[in-house]
Amino acid sequence: MVMNHRGTEGTEEEENEPDAELRGLTRQVIGAAIEVHRVLGPGFLESIYEEALGVELSLRRVSFRRQVAVRVDYKGRVVGEGRVDLLVADRLLVELKAVEHLAPIHMAQLLSYLKATKIRHGLLVTFNVPALRLGLKRVINDT
Repeated sequence: MVMNHRGTEGTEEEENEPDAELRGLTRQVIGAAIEVHRVLGPGFLESIYEEALGVELSLRRVSFRRQVAVRVDYKGRVVGEGRVDLLVADRLLVELKAVEHLAPIHMAQLLSYLKATKIRHGLLVTFNVPALRLGLKRVINDT
């Protein structure tokens, strides 16, 4: 499922990703997250999943950075800073959760990071689900 910035659902065809590289990166991250979930299962802290996903992405030779600072500007002034869990190849933001259900605030957080970084594509992943496909949301900031 794909969610746009308004929180409405769309299809992969509607999201109109700009290139095969981004689609490939997204598939690699999802595959790595599925492997982490398969091995660890639900129930751990978010930090453990973040570390494990970092290991898995490294094994797959996917370029990423962890806990990347996201500056928040207001009228030309920095008014705060957040941290995104993973930035993959400087093109895909990945926000990880270890909660039973994704809440609207989780989507809002990722959308805010996308807006602040001017990156269009993100993944919201929660590992506290029986099957990881139930905890994946692809997010597009189309503002």
